Amino acid sequence: MNESQTGRGALFAGGLAAILASTCCLGPLVLVALGFSGAWIGNLAVLETYRPIFIGAALVAMYFAWRRIYRPAQDCKPGEVCAIPQVRGAYKLIFWVVAALVLVALGFPYVLPLFY
Repeated sequence: MNESQTGRGALFAGGLAAILASTCCLGPLVLVALGFSGAWIGNLAVLETYRPIFIGAALVAMYFAWRRIYRPAQDCKPGEVCAIPQVRGAYKLIFWVVAALVLVALGFPYVLPLFY
């Protein structure tokens, strides 16, 4: 079964877009918390202009992943990956982890000022 039928590619794209959407704000904070420092960290703020594009890409990818993962099991042919309950459960778990990443990317710039 190829990736377009399992939703794996859409999950990967959604996770990557969520991480890229939060690099402008969350990235410098994580790097400083880990002990990395330097003036180059301020350059990550340049990505702020691309944040809406990354968030849009993440939401579109999440929609396509949701359509593939939460379709009825009877739509899958017997023996295909989507018909195996353990695989369906794993994809659902990964979907919700990626959804949490997207929510962090969406809300982090609005919650961050509360900590200063």
